[in-house]
Amino acid sequence: MAERSLYRRVIQLAIPVVLANLSVPLLGAVDTAIMGHMDAPYYLAALAIGSLIFSFMYWGFGFLRMGTTGFAAQALGARDSEALGNRLMQAIILALGIALIVVLAQGLVSGLAFSVLAGSAEAMTHAKAYFDIRIWSAPATLATYAIIGWFIGIQRTRDTLVVQLVLNGLNAGLDFWFVVGLGWGVEGVALGTVIAEYTALLVAVLLVRRQWRINGARTSREGMLNTSSLVRLITVNSDIFIRTFCLVTAFAIVTREGGRLGDVWLDANAILMMFVTFLSYGLDGFAMAAEGLIGAACGARDKKALQAAARASTILAVAAAGAYSLIYMAFGPAVIGLLTSLPEVQAIAEAYLPWVIAIPLLSVWCYQLDGIFIGAQRSRDMRNMMIVSFAVFLLVLYGGLADMGNHAIWAALLSFFILRGVTLMVRYPALLRAAEKPA
Repeated sequence: MAERSLYRRVIQLAIPVVLANLSVPLLGAVDTAIMGHMDAPYYLAALAIGSLIFSFMYWGFGFLRMGTTGFAAQALGARDSEALGNRLMQAIILALGIALIVVLAQGLVSGLAFSVLAGSAEAMTHAKAYFDIRIWSAPATLATYAIIGWFIGIQRTRDTLVVQLVLNGLNAGLDFWFVVGLGWGVEGVALGTVIAEYTALLVAVLLVRRQWRINGARTSREGMLNTSSLVRLITVNSDIFIRTFCLVTAFAIVTREGGRLGDVWLDANAILMMFVTFLSYGLDGFAMAAEGLIGAACGARDKKALQAAARASTILAVAAAGAYSLIYMAFGPAVIGLLTSLPEVQAIAEAYLPWVIAIPLLSVWCYQLDGIFIGAQRSRDMRNMMIVSFAVFLLVLYGGLADMGNHAIWAALLSFFILRGVTLMVRYPALLRAAEKPA
């Protein structure tokens, strides 16, 4: 692919994902603004705690998306229509099985989650009500993860955009109606999410039917039950699960440590994490473009195409990261004011805004390398490097910087981003060498 055409292709793949992903934090911003303008800080704290539980749990199952993307992309590159169909069906079956376990074990999940999280009694009570409703969205959420991963793998990011816009647009509208219009509080936010999740799954299934025909995908009993195929599926998903578990645990610790300082600190950090979330979903667009292109290059055993895709997507991602830092510097205080009307929360958030401004250009490398390694299915490297980075995160947070209070939290988070990028870069030459080997 000519260099100019490759950049154009990366942009074509990335923009729908960026738009789709940005709709997620926009939904979070709507919910935060609704709760942040209520008459007590514990409403926003309850939403932060409740959302954290599901972020922790569902992000932990992010392998349903990431693993499916790598398998689908490589099947596309190898022109293997049977593998293309088998991988999707295996992922959906796995997603529904996990969701069933989650729903049946909701009492255990709830008890464990609320035993380790900190917050006022009022915040914890409302967070529990949120949990009891939203848990029923698990089947729709996890099945949609698998389908979105398949769409990205076959380079149909526009379909991902459609699904996410339906999900988050409907969710935001229902949340506003249920909370502001009907006065249902945190419970209204949870119910709006459940309804939107099942609606989005229906839309995703309809889009799959169309792409299934276009790509000639098919399934076979032998392919779906093939031992080596299943072992590979389990191995990749297990590695990504451990990697993602470390990632979401780090974010959970950030929220938990903020909660130990009090509700206003928890609220301020929740608002600042919204900036980080906006960043992650934006940069993930370029990383996911890399996943599809690099996965296809690996499936075709084309090292030059792999290197070209990695270079083009990374250059564009770095440019986007620079734009994020400039926007946060210029408009950060105004955005904080939109998200909360509580003066003490605004003051804390603005004081710690410089940490958020520094994050984009220092973290873009780990986002981009994640996409490259997912596409190449180098899941063991992702797992091992994440464990190293998480250990350093804990050392910074609870070690030498422990007396710095909230600054220690943000210093640890920044070091986590930086080290993830550095450690994966060390393993990049091994990825290139593997691309040269015959299938």
